[in-house]
Amino acid sequence: MIHVYLVDDHAVLRDGLKNVLEAEATIRVVGESSAEENLIDRLKETKPDIVILDINMPERNGIEVLKEIKEVLPSVKVMILTMFSQEDYFYQAIELGAEGYLLKDAPTSRVIEAILVINRGESYIHSIMTKKLIDLHQQKKKSPNKSEELSEREKEVLQLLVEGLSNKEIANKLFISDKTVKIHVSKIYKKLKVKSRSQVIIYAVQHKLVSLPPSIE
Repeated sequence: MIHVYLVDDHAVLRDGLKNVLEAEATIRVVGESSAEENLIDRLKETKPDIVILDINMPERNGIEVLKEIKEVLPSVKVMILTMFSQEDYFYQAIELGAEGYLLKDAPTSRVIEAILVINRGESYIHSIMTKKLIDLHQQKKKSPNKSEELSEREKEVLQLLVEGLSNKEIANKLFISDKTVKIHVSKIYKKLKVKSRSQVIIYAVQHKLVSLPPSIE
């Protein structure tokens, strides 16, 4: 059972999302609220696996809330669910450790998929945000390329990470074990100096270390 806590200033939206999520046998909403000052206390009481967090709220900015959650409750995973697709919000969320970033116009099936992926310890990024990274990078000078530091197998794994494959899917595609994939991913993180799947995807796109998936070209 995946325990989820909803943080949004619109009660109607929380209720709607709660009804959708609790229709899934593997998901349970353990709490919901706006970004009030005692949110951290509520999270300590309910002990969620994942917090679904909006950004633009009247009490507190979601980015500030994300920072506090990661500082006080680092084991709690956070998925941003927002109407805002601005790059600065996205960059800040990823840098602060958000495991997911999804826009509110996404279908409910995508939200459920994101929760399942994040609960497995992976990251989930809305495809439009990856496209924005590409557009932004085309306006900048090319940065030093660290692809030479990666082995050929690590480059293959990195390519598949950017294409959105899970560790198990990568293992099946490359005919290697899940454990071997985890080792390669760990080495990639170390060489590129990133800490999460979302960060490595951003780095790979910004520094042109991979070919872009057709779905986001």
